[in-house]
Amino acid sequence: MNTGYVSPLVERFATKPMIELWGAQRKFSTWRRCWVALAEAEQELGLPITDEQLAQMRAHVDDIDFAKAEEYERKTRHDVMAHIHAYADVAPAARPIIHLGATSCFVTDNTDLILMREGLELALSKAVAVLARLRDFALRWKDLATLGFTHFQPAQLVTVGKRACLWAQDLLMDIEDIETQIHRLRCRGVKGATGTQASFLELFDGDHEKVRRLEQRVSEKLGFESAYAVTGQTYPRKVDTHVLRTLAGLGESVHKFATDMRLLQNMKEIEEPFEKTQVGSSAMAYKRNPMRCERACALARFLMAAPLHGQFTSAVQWFERTLDDSAIRRLSIPEAFLAADAVLNLYLNIMENPNVYPKVIEKHILAELPFMATENIIMEGVKRGGDRQALHEVIRVHAHAAARRVKEEGGDNDLLERLAADPALGLSREDLDRVCDVQRFVGRAPEQVAQFMAQEVEPVLARLAAHRDIQSDVRV
Repeated sequence: MNTGYVSPLVERFATKPMIELWGAQRKFSTWRRCWVALAEAEQELGLPITDEQLAQMRAHVDDIDFAKAEEYERKTRHDVMAHIHAYADVAPAARPIIHLGATSCFVTDNTDLILMREGLELALSKAVAVLARLRDFALRWKDLATLGFTHFQPAQLVTVGKRACLWAQDLLMDIEDIETQIHRLRCRGVKGATGTQASFLELFDGDHEKVRRLEQRVSEKLGFESAYAVTGQTYPRKVDTHVLRTLAGLGESVHKFATDMRLLQNMKEIEEPFEKTQVGSSAMAYKRNPMRCERACALARFLMAAPLHGQFTSAVQWFERTLDDSAIRRLSIPEAFLAADAVLNLYLNIMENPNVYPKVIEKHILAELPFMATENIIMEGVKRGGDRQALHEVIRVHAHAAARRVKEEGGDNDLLERLAADPALGLSREDLDRVCDVQRFVGRAPEQVAQFMAQEVEPVLARLAAHRDIQSDVRV
């Protein structure tokens, strides 16, 4: 066991694909792929780079001697130069042309853009998998009436499935934002030290067209359609803010869902999964705490703060670049992606097997529905020849008495019994039960669930079908 500090996002919360994406191996092997792409494009456009040099570079993209690189960095105090030397050690023929014409941000920035794009694709896959679970849950429970809440006070009835549609709609917006960011990301390209491409223009003897083609070829080799048209030494740092805002949006959605679930678990209506050997409390053996949802809220709060790092960094990039962006970005970007992965993983895990308790939901409805139904009861009495104002007063008196019984005596809501026993109302208990049929109080909620799923959710799930079968991986 490593006894030194390790980020909890790596040690406990994020999943293996996202952890590996932001690990040293992927980062520095991608640096080498950038150098290979540059050398290949330079050769294709006429620079004297040999096939042997390219072959040696390609052969050693992944076998990185990290100890040697660290040794070089201690001497040079420069991570890019350290890795150039380590690469040249295993590709000696290519030593003269590795990093030819480039500045450090050629590898660091292009790699960050590649990793962010792949990270967004991983997040997209997990978000779609969650959406598929929400779809199944909402359709299963589309007809089950439940108390709606405004101000966390009982309000008109909704259905369990209709409430799940609110969660799904938030996630649909996130999926749209993620796809937008993936499509918007461009390559940093080959811009040189201050973005003017002066070094490459020198390499190609003033041939502007070859420099233009060089950038396009490198961009395509790195998997992008194009590069940012203008940069300083770095790609526009506002790009980071846009990406972090998209990830923070996931945090908003997960926090809203997990908060709702925590409240529902307190009410014993819906619970997150609880395993046979799971311990809820070291002291209170009966406890079934919403641990997953609480963790999701905590990590979501961390994630929602991430865009601030991008905003502050972008705002203070003097002229073409200052290096105070480097250290913060080493923290903020990977950690935001790991946090996004962690909260989506928890969301997915919860929705794989949530527990719904219809009898408890019904009990809560019956405690409140008589009060909610008073207007309908008045209307039924009027239909039978009653005076609206007189009926209103009868119901008002009984409603307040029933409310006192509930609040002051801790008794059940006996409003319907009181009304059925009052001849002034003229309605039997059977009449009142028909008026209070819960399906008369959910409006179009079941139809809205079916329509929303068919028109909004299913097209997205069909288009992104390859992402739907991901399973969660909650380790602790």
